[in-house]
Amino acid sequence: MNINWYPGHMAKTKRQIQEDLKLIDIVVELLDSRIPISSKNPDINEIIKNKKKIIILNKSDLADEQETIKWQKYFIKQGTMAVITDANTGRGIKDIIKEAEIIMKDELDKREEKGRMGRRIRMMILGIPNVGKSSLINRLANKNSLEVGNKPGVTKQKQWIKINNNIELLDTPGVLWPKFENEEVALNLAYTGTIKDDVIEKIEVAFNFVKYMIENEIDKFVHRYNLNKEEILLELKEGLRPENEIIYDIMQKIGRMRGAVISGGNIDDTKTANIILEDFRSGKIGRITLEKVGE
Repeated sequence: MNINWYPGHMAKTKRQIQEDLKLIDIVVELLDSRIPISSKNPDINEIIKNKKKIIILNKSDLADEQETIKWQKYFIKQGTMAVITDANTGRGIKDIIKEAEIIMKDELDKREEKGRMGRRIRMMILGIPNVGKSSLINRLANKNSLEVGNKPGVTKQKQWIKINNNIELLDTPGVLWPKFENEEVALNLAYTGTIKDDVIEKIEVAFNFVKYMIENEIDKFVHRYNLNKEEILLELKEGLRPENEIIYDIMQKIGRMRGAVISGGNIDDTKTANIILEDFRSGKIGRITLEKVGE
């Protein structure tokens, strides 16, 4: 599997982010609740140094609720505040604002003692592609929020979005690219659509996803596609055929049931792969967390 994908312009992006960080009080690190580790850029701690940070577990509506709570507790135990959100519905957005004000309280008190009153808390959102950054910004800014004017000297050519009377958000791309530490990370990013479907062969991605579901979330999977759980488990246990053949046959069944049939009665594997992956990405198979605390 070809997983050596790390865009060359990442270095330029990192430099821009590091430049912008000089203006920032709090970094908001945006993760996908279904894959909190795979969606976390491994370079981020080095990039942001000692900046205050809030982790956002977004897309929580697509992840297993109990597993997301475990991840929240995990990150808090590591010393970083974590907030569970669903940017599409607005769940958890107010919690981000509340935590930012709590984190900055001591600093703001010190500023007030020195007579430096009036400056808002400045935040930046960082995340890899397709974790919901634009939706989150729109929610935080109430979509219609006015931009704060450029500040001469300090913030020239930087656009600030007013979140409330206390907080403003630096409106920069803030996009870090995922870095494949191993094949599992690459597959997780491919399952969720974080990386483009042409980076890794889509049929191969769907095949591995079906394998994962049979091994870890079989009840949700067979329910979605009206498959016989006992029959699948028995065949896998008997071992009369290679596991890969059994998995591929399951994909063929799904393709046939979903009308992915081409001339000669054959199954269109690419169309079948699209159906399976889209069902997962849209939550139609159920709320699934691919990475669990402790694994």
